[in-house]
Amino acid sequence: MAGRVLLKSRDIDEIINSHSEQIWRDISDIDKFAVVGLQTGGVELALRIRKRIESRSGKNIQNGTLDITFYRDDLATRGVLPAIKETLIEFDIGTMTILLVDDVIFTGRTVKAAMETLTSFGRPKAIKLFVLVDRGNRELPIQPDYCGFQLDTDIKDNIEVILHKDNPEEDMVIMHPGSGG
Repeated sequence: MAGRVLLKSRDIDEIINSHSEQIWRDISDIDKFAVVGLQTGGVELALRIRKRIESRSGKNIQNGTLDITFYRDDLATRGVLPAIKETLIEFDIGTMTILLVDDVIFTGRTVKAAMETLTSFGRPKAIKLFVLVDRGNRELPIQPDYCGFQLDTDIKDNIEVILHKDNPEEDMVIMHPGSGG
């Protein structure tokens, strides 16, 4: 089934640029700031945001990745255990402001699991959230601090985010109506 292109590479790049600039302005202490991408969709976005803020600030920014598999609240009902990805937090998150980055926010359950995973490493000063796409249908009272694109979807729709590490000109976000969550 063909989908509808919601964002093209130019749109995604503009979102990352403008939000990186806003995040940079909002950072009170760059030395106590870190960017953490959620596996898998948030990792490339986090890298791009971090690079832009580093370019703006002239400083290296702490970064990491999170796999939330074992913190999911639907693990027992999934049947098959999903593939485990890397979690890599090689810095003390205490007193840090952490920017969690994910590609799509839907029910809010992934973000809840991400916060639980992150706080297993310590207690950050604050956690902020960037998402590329907010597709609505929240089940938990979790909202992004930074959102690139917002739309209302049917619960059966699927949002596909395609980010090419080596060829960002082919990036896109596609909505597949009614094809599953």
